[in-house]
Amino acid sequence: MTKLRFAAIGINHAHIHGQIDCLVRAGADLVGFHAPEDDLAKAFAERYPQAPRAADRRRLLEDSGISLIVSAGIPADRAPLGIEVMRHGKDYMSDKPGMTSLQQLAEVRRVQAETGRIYSVCYSEHFETRSTVKAGELVAAGAIGRVINTTGLGPHKLKNLPRPDWFYRRERTGGILTDIASHQCEQFLFFADALDAEVVAATVANRANPETPELQDFGELLLRAGDTTGYVRVDWFTPDGLPIWGDGRLTILGTEGTLELRKYIDIAGQPGIDHLFLVDRKGTQRIDCSDVELPYGRQLIADIRDRTETAMPQARCFKAMELALTGQAMAELKQ
Repeated sequence: MTKLRFAAIGINHAHIHGQIDCLVRAGADLVGFHAPEDDLAKAFAERYPQAPRAADRRRLLEDSGISLIVSAGIPADRAPLGIEVMRHGKDYMSDKPGMTSLQQLAEVRRVQAETGRIYSVCYSEHFETRSTVKAGELVAAGAIGRVINTTGLGPHKLKNLPRPDWFYRRERTGGILTDIASHQCEQFLFFADALDAEVVAATVANRANPETPELQDFGELLLRAGDTTGYVRVDWFTPDGLPIWGDGRLTILGTEGTLELRKYIDIAGQPGIDHLFLVDRKGTQRIDCSDVELPYGRQLIADIRDRTETAMPQARCFKAMELALTGQAMAELKQ
């Protein structure tokens, strides 16, 4: 089979590296990139010397040999680019959030249905986290019975690296629930085995950063899909003393057991990442996830070739963003 050729347009967030690397690991070829920012382009070219910089993004969009465009541009620009990509007959992988308004989502859904192209959002806290992939295998195997609740926590450090001006502008990021909580919304749908859900309650706030009034440093959601519920909390309050950017966690409650994921650090515990704990009727155990495959890149390449939906159903991709965007709008309406 001919290798999949892909290109990057928009590299404003470092998540672009994970997006590219998951495809390259699976055998795809990065053949070009476009970025108007010279400083970002310089660092990108040093990391991926095989990919020449295109001065005009149209050269990449109009190249019939390129099947997929990936982007981690400024969040508000991702949906318009994705629409342009699909109208050029190509598939698209966006960093999360895949769009920043319900209006953008409606337009993306319309164009995706018209073109039949793949519009994938790389929810990295699922697809690039071995403990989450393993937890999915365990739930599918019935290890904790029927899932009745998930609790997803997405804390982040605010000042662990320089933030560009657009980061503090609500119009450009979509707000904290749109951005960060889309991860947890996707995981809720995945573990609830649902393609539909509702937002029961939502909150956003700026609790401690008055100098940047458009920044929302706290957000929470309550979700429901049938008789399965989920709670989400995201924030920018990770203390400086934590040696990483955030103690992301997920707890999955089942009728016959629980799973707890300490994805990036086990504070005061064992070193490393992807700590997964199973508690069931037999006892407690820590599960090694170091050898778990991350299948998203491989599956997406196969989907592009076969026109299938093995990496993620298109409906779940869009519904996760719909939940986050709906929660964002609901929370801001109350302010």
